Amino acid sequence: MSTLETFDVLSLTDEARTVVREALAAEANHENLALWVEVTGTRGPGYAYDLYFSELALAPGDAVVGRDGDLAIVVPATSVERLRGSRLEFSDEGGGGLVLVNPNAPTREEMNPGIPEEIVAYGVEGPLGLVATRVLDEQVNPAIASHGGRCDLVALDEEARVAYVRLGGGCQGCAMSRMTLSQGIESMLKEAIPELTGVVDVTDHASGANPFYAHE
Repeated sequence: MSTLETFDVLSLTDEARTVVREALAAEANHENLALWVEVTGTRGPGYAYDLYFSELALAPGDAVVGRDGDLAIVVPATSVERLRGSRLEFSDEGGGGLVLVNPNAPTREEMNPGIPEEIVAYGVEGPLGLVATRVLDEQVNPAIASHGGRCDLVALDEEARVAYVRLGGGCQGCAMSRMTLSQGIESMLKEAIPELTGVVDVTDHASGANPFYAHE
């Protein structure tokens, strides 16, 4: 592992620093622990993260280690550039908690692993794509958020008028996802965009796990 004298990957606000240090002090063997921060995937338009305490000595050789005073921070090599310039803050919203503010966004390839390039190439910036994105953000996602679900627009073929969507969270791998798509999401999209001819689910459901429904 490499220790940086100037750690520009991640900074902490005063409130976040206090929360982290208080939590660390409550851990057994805390003097040997570091705060680990890593990107675990994507969620919606941004990255998903994991923050936890683990032994500093377990940091792999290619990890980057920074210091915030006496607090060691470990960032795995694959997360360094995805996190560079990020700031860990404390937010009072939703009962209070740590929030990672990241200036970096996932690439289109990271957002849509395994989805054919010819589909992703349609983009989401066309007139119909903008409407579909707004419907998903303002109507669909609030409706399915109660069981941890989320639906994102991957692409919209403006010529064929077909929307390609990806389900995530509680919807990925869900045995009821087809019903959720056909009875809820598709109807909402077609109501807002009458000229839409179809909605295609491009989710990799085989990789999903759902808290309510088990898939075989």
